[in-house]
Amino acid sequence: MPFDNRALFPFTADVNARDHLSIGGCDTVELAEEFGTPLLVFDDATLRGMCRGFVDAFASRCADSEVLYASKAFVNAAIARIVSEEGLGLDVVSGGELAVASAAGVDMARVYFHGNNKTPDELEYALDVGCGRVVVDSFHELALLNDIAKRRGVTQDVLLRLSPSVDPHTHAATTTGILDSKFGFSIETGDSTTAIRRALAASNLDLIGLHFHLGSPIFELEPYAIAIDTVLSYLAQFEPEGLDMREFSPGGGFAIGYVRGQLPPAIEDYAEIITSTFKRRCEDLGLGEPKLIVEPGRAIVGRAGVALYTVGAIKRIPTVRKYVSLDGGMGDNIRPALYGSEYEAVAAARMSDEPAEIVTLAGKYCESGDVLVRDVEMPHLEPGDVIAIPSSGAYAPSMASNYNLNGRPPIVVVADGEARLIRRRESFADMMALDIS
Repeated sequence: MPFDNRALFPFTADVNARDHLSIGGCDTVELAEEFGTPLLVFDDATLRGMCRGFVDAFASRCADSEVLYASKAFVNAAIARIVSEEGLGLDVVSGGELAVASAAGVDMARVYFHGNNKTPDELEYALDVGCGRVVVDSFHELALLNDIAKRRGVTQDVLLRLSPSVDPHTHAATTTGILDSKFGFSIETGDSTTAIRRALAASNLDLIGLHFHLGSPIFELEPYAIAIDTVLSYLAQFEPEGLDMREFSPGGGFAIGYVRGQLPPAIEDYAEIITSTFKRRCEDLGLGEPKLIVEPGRAIVGRAGVALYTVGAIKRIPTVRKYVSLDGGMGDNIRPALYGSEYEAVAAARMSDEPAEIVTLAGKYCESGDVLVRDVEMPHLEPGDVIAIPSSGAYAPSMASNYNLNGRPPIVVVADGEARLIRRRESFADMMALDIS
């Protein structure tokens, strides 16, 4: 059987002479033996290639543009260094992500701090480490940040997050730019107008730009055009009031493929609709062209990551379903349980075997909803088989938990036939390290 779902796997994915799935020149079955499973494998070539793809696609269409990596998709020091080396800044959403960026040696002037309820401690820390931009999300934060900056005798660069009431037609739990959302100042209610005027009047804040984010993953191009048109048309009225818009961000939300039947637009297609609408509306409205900021996260790491599991118990229910249980599950990838997300899977040691049956790949956690892939065609599976699930690099590792007191899996980066451990497996001792008896 040909390897017919390559578009979901990393760029370097191949089938080696042993009929095993290989990534970055590494045999995935051997990786499973060396590091154990569950195991998350990131392909260095895909990580760097996606970074370069976004930088090139936007820079070639809009010279004054910047790509930020949306850290919430997954970040640790190694990933932060890789994206920074490829010319990206960082979008962070917590003090923890900010700390990783700082520890990794990222240029803090190129770090943007998002979030709908940043704490006073987090804002103090952002100023301590010289965070370049704070993206203000509420009236509370606007006043709080101004007070903190005033006490320190500094002026902090900020963007305001607006909500344009545009539906990107994605999952309800990941839709953020509509009216009924906890994020941003609504244009529809007039909150955005009040926020812009308060930010312009703030003594220790410099309002340098505006931001919105529609949600994720967005497979359609039209919502970007509608939202950019809506927001820029709305902002034009504030120029006479002193709004000097030096930066403009339509966020991210760029999709990746999880199943063969639904692949996303090319990076160039996203870049074309965003830059063409942005440039046209700026010209029509006489706004000049502020720097354009985009924030891919999932699109950088999603395809680059492949999760490896080992088959354990198998339960056959005649005329109903066959459950093949794996040694991971919702603790290392909660997306299927949380969002109903779908994935593909392959038997990593028998890549040419024809599909023989439809099975459900279940997790080991004590929840009936702990299913990783439902009703997927697979060859006959036996305990000990290694299963590879592509498109696992985004959100699965960042949302991982210790549910049932299972340790979070290790992570390796592969390149040129070598595997580098960037996070070790969590031990029982690690999970009890903070407990006080």
